[in-house]
Amino acid sequence: MKPGSDKSLKPIFQKIGLPKDTQFIPDDFQLEALKTIPVSDCLVTAPTGAGKTWIAQEASKKIIMKNGKIWYGTPLKALTNSIHAAFSNIFGNDKVGILTGDFKENTDADIIIGTTEILRNQLYDAMHTGKNLECDLVILDEAHFLGDDQRGVVWEEIMIYLPVRIPLLLLSATIGNSHEVARWLESIRGKKCQVIEKFDRPVPLFPLFLHPSGTLFPLMQPSENNAKTPGLHKKVYKFNAAKKNFRDSYTKLPPFDQILDILAHYNLLPAIFFLKSRSECDQALKLCNSRLLKDHPDQKKNLLNRLDSLIKNNSHLSRHYHISHIEQKAVASHHSGHLPAWKVVVETLMAEGLLNAMFATSTVAAGVNFPARSVVILNSDRFNGMDFLPLTSSEFQQMSGRAGRRGKDNIGFAIMLPGRYMNLEYISELHSKTPDDINSQISINFSMVLNLLLSHTPEQIKILLEKSFAAFQINFDNKKSIKKRSGKALKKFGTGLEFLWHDFMDHLDFLKTYHFVSVDGQLTDDGLWASKLRIDAPLLVAQSIRLNLLPHSDPALLAAIICAFVNEKEFSDDPLYLSTISKRLKDCFLGIRKGLKPFAIQLLENGFQAPNLFIQPSIMMYRWAHDDPWEDLIVQSDYAEGDFARLVLRTSENLRQIAKLEDAFPQIAQTAKKAILMILKEPVVMN
Repeated sequence: MKPGSDKSLKPIFQKIGLPKDTQFIPDDFQLEALKTIPVSDCLVTAPTGAGKTWIAQEASKKIIMKNGKIWYGTPLKALTNSIHAAFSNIFGNDKVGILTGDFKENTDADIIIGTTEILRNQLYDAMHTGKNLECDLVILDEAHFLGDDQRGVVWEEIMIYLPVRIPLLLLSATIGNSHEVARWLESIRGKKCQVIEKFDRPVPLFPLFLHPSGTLFPLMQPSENNAKTPGLHKKVYKFNAAKKNFRDSYTKLPPFDQILDILAHYNLLPAIFFLKSRSECDQALKLCNSRLLKDHPDQKKNLLNRLDSLIKNNSHLSRHYHISHIEQKAVASHHSGHLPAWKVVVETLMAEGLLNAMFATSTVAAGVNFPARSVVILNSDRFNGMDFLPLTSSEFQQMSGRAGRRGKDNIGFAIMLPGRYMNLEYISELHSKTPDDINSQISINFSMVLNLLLSHTPEQIKILLEKSFAAFQINFDNKKSIKKRSGKALKKFGTGLEFLWHDFMDHLDFLKTYHFVSVDGQLTDDGLWASKLRIDAPLLVAQSIRLNLLPHSDPALLAAIICAFVNEKEFSDDPLYLSTISKRLKDCFLGIRKGLKPFAIQLLENGFQAPNLFIQPSIMMYRWAHDDPWEDLIVQSDYAEGDFARLVLRTSENLRQIAKLEDAFPQIAQTAKKAILMILKEPVVMN
């Protein structure tokens, strides 16, 4: 590959450079939002980097001046940490607190930054106790998570339960049906929800195509005759039409060292490369070389100094198996298989412009703030955890939205590479499409039912369900909603509220059968303490406690058993027969399996989930609690260290819920607290 570019790109490349250092002047949409927030709810949709967070900061300043309080909810712990750091710099550490599943600090502060699950749980508590949520503004960042199939239910619950007196500020880059969401909020909150939209990017985006020869072309022809979707550039179209050429291009990973040389030649670095999988991200590092960094000694010096400051007090990170790639090549990979602390190192270096390239899975595109001058996209589909599906408009915009750094770039670039999984015509259509509509993802679960019954009768809960976004979409926008739903969603919501109510009643009947709820719909004593278990499998854990199956005085053993309830990884073998397993763990685990089997069968026969309990994660957690070396555990297991770290964090959160049962089960609650201390240690968390 040799650097080359189509002559039409010369004036485009001349725009590359630093913007003039001018005094910040708020955009009209930002000022309009600030004017709106005191008098109504507000939904702001604007491209990534347009300044949505500035709105949240300025609104918070006005409330703090009046001695008010703010709750800032985010979907991701990484984003929570980022917003917490930014707000602490602005308002001071004493004014800002943080609340996530595994970390809390300064929880009485005027501004709380936390994950949405924590806010939802606080609303449960407020409804139960009758105490007001001490808050004068709720900010929900990345509000398109309302349509997330896994997490959307939490966002919807917050919007339904939030007292009308508390203004709501929603921030998002990708909501196609923002006015429909606003109409729904108006219908349930009885107050205006103002939609404020900005469509222009603060840093213009230019799409490119990198030919296998090394020549850069515009991806698309200039729009003619007001065409809504300009076609592929004629030379790109010609290449794309030659299917053999396209199919044979980069059947494996491309030569990233040569690609970086080309991008550097045209001053298109730093770049984020979006790849299909974790393994591809890690393999990509090996295909880079140290040539670029050698040519820039000042960058290397600054990079090494900053890296040293980030890892000098952490022996594990200083031995990280990817550290040489950063030191010698200024490249790094970023994905969920890495430790949270290592990802912070990579994110910091990328945000400060010290890396040439970051190789990431598409999940990095949502909710983490480290843009680059260019993004490089290799595939027009992505893996959603089960299947490879075409990129949606919103996913593509989240990825391309990382291109162009406000205040550092005059222009950003989205560069497409050819390959067997790249459909250039489809990508060109996505480039000009509006964001996707979002649909309700509300669903009933046992934790929701138990917590709502703390403060509502079943008939009152039915009224709450009538406020759901699902009911609104079916009742008020039936044709559009039905048309846009997938087959699975259509089956789920085809009867609207009727389905939700029947699903609620199915859960309620099961809770009555097992005496968590009385025949008249009131929580029993067992139902009261079980409602505090705001976890994925509350009934299985509650039944384990009722049947005296959980260890009461061994914190390491309790952590190991709870880990089995949390684990989502499937295993094909069962090492229970191995003599190396602790007899104490083996006996307790077998007792849990045997004791819960009848109850689990009843759950399954009634259409509910009952996760398989595997001993492999329990063995690892038991050893980790007993201080086995981290590196040994990872090498000897099927877990990537990021996955096991996440398992430890989720186990600790489940243990934290058990620790709330002090009144009903004081001994096991104390054991849970001790278990948390045994497993939350470096390198999972950093001191």
